[in-house]
Amino acid sequence: MEISFEGKVALVTGASKGIGKAIAKTLAESGAKVMMSSRKEDALREAAKEINGVTEVFAANAGDIASGRECIAATIEKFGGVDILINNAATNPYYGDSLGVDEARFDKTFQVNLKGPLFWTQMAYEMALKEKPGVILNIASVGGMRTESGLSIYNLTKAALIHFTRQLASEIGPNRVVGIAPGLVKTDFAAVLVDNFGDALAKRTPLGRLGEPQDIANLAAFLVSDAASWITGETYVIDGGAGVAHS
Repeated sequence: MEISFEGKVALVTGASKGIGKAIAKTLAESGAKVMMSSRKEDALREAAKEINGVTEVFAANAGDIASGRECIAATIEKFGGVDILINNAATNPYYGDSLGVDEARFDKTFQVNLKGPLFWTQMAYEMALKEKPGVILNIASVGGMRTESGLSIYNLTKAALIHFTRQLASEIGPNRVVGIAPGLVKTDFAAVLVDNFGDALAKRTPLGRLGEPQDIANLAAFLVSDAASWITGETYVIDGGAGVAHS
């Protein structure tokens, strides 16, 4: 099955590296016009050089509503609309138990991981998707579906993002709203976990390896394509079988 995004416009947050970069590359090289967004313009431009497709870049903090509106407006001005919004950007400034978190890091985690996706989606809907329905994809985490030592607050935001995906899908059809919950993927964002626990986890999983950004991008491309046109409200786990592995 070949998937084409000819005539489609996608906006990807957190697109300068890791999963976001892989998704942007996959969509652009399958025909989409892609706006790549993250905080640092230089990093975005370097990432865009590796993509053989139509891309533009716009530096914006995913937790900032005003710059989000500017980014969406720039996407519409440059490419004529937004058909696909990928809420990928995330942060995790705190590692520890739930009751040990301070207010500043709690607020920062929710600002980027939940407030950002909600309000970027709100703006994309009002500015583009309300008149021409498309697809919103939220990148969550398997941690949003279970308890996990150390990642308490991060996983709390991801659990909320999974519920937001279901709730929003019930509200804005025929727009589709879907989610992906990755396991441990080899990215800079997850470097501490990969370095400290990666080998042991890989050995326990049925598929015997950690995830690569392209693994997530492949699923993302399917979910936002017309091939998945009867899917909405669901979040799909992709973890190499870690969730079914024997302890």
